[in-house]
Amino acid sequence: MINSAIHKILKARLIPPDKYIYGFADLTGLLHEKFDGYSYGISIGRRLNDQIIDKIKNAPTLEYYHHYDEINQQLQDVSGQIAGDLQKAGIGAMAILPTIRISSTEFDQYLPTLRYEISHKMVATRAGLGWIGKTDLFISKKFGARLRLASILTDKEISPESIPVNKSRCGKCSICVDRCPARAATGQLWDIDTDRDVFFDAFKCREKCSEFGRTLLKVDRRICGICIAGCPVGGTNR
Repeated sequence: MINSAIHKILKARLIPPDKYIYGFADLTGLLHEKFDGYSYGISIGRRLNDQIIDKIKNAPTLEYYHHYDEINQQLQDVSGQIAGDLQKAGIGAMAILPTIRISSTEFDQYLPTLRYEISHKMVATRAGLGWIGKTDLFISKKFGARLRLASILTDKEISPESIPVNKSRCGKCSICVDRCPARAATGQLWDIDTDRDVFFDAFKCREKCSEFGRTLLKVDRRICGICIAGCPVGGTNR
């Protein structure tokens, strides 16, 4: 019954439907203690524009920088609207914003480890929407790496409708590893028992993204997208 009510709310908000994916996740025992009481989640993915992504070759473009911001804003708005709709329906809900939209206080806490208190990618893998690639991208079954994620936590038991994804499906593909200008990936495959730092150096990635923003785009932001454009799953590279 609750799944049906949530589907109705999501379908009314996620427009156009071909630009979004979503799924339900059981997050019991997986969240930081600050989220006590919220043991279930909704993962929402918003597709990026293929034409913009295809223009990324050896460096990010200013068009991609603006598109990235636009999609994050759309996700922030729609996840907040959905959380409000759920609350009106008597379902406790907490919208978790796209990671680029966190407050300055939260950002300071993030810097030592480059990890947030909740991982959108973790929620998405638990919802069965995809897996984590060799350069720590979330790779969805439908859109590949060409998407941004947001999450909504709930205090009501939602029945997952897809099997959680526990390991990478990248196989021997190394396109993102080879193209990474930061040389941040070891090439090892992700699984739920492998820590990010074993296969990917987030600090190297961040440093290179900062360099691109500062020297190429003349903005005080971290941006790249080369591995997203190169991934052969989803988009125009299929």
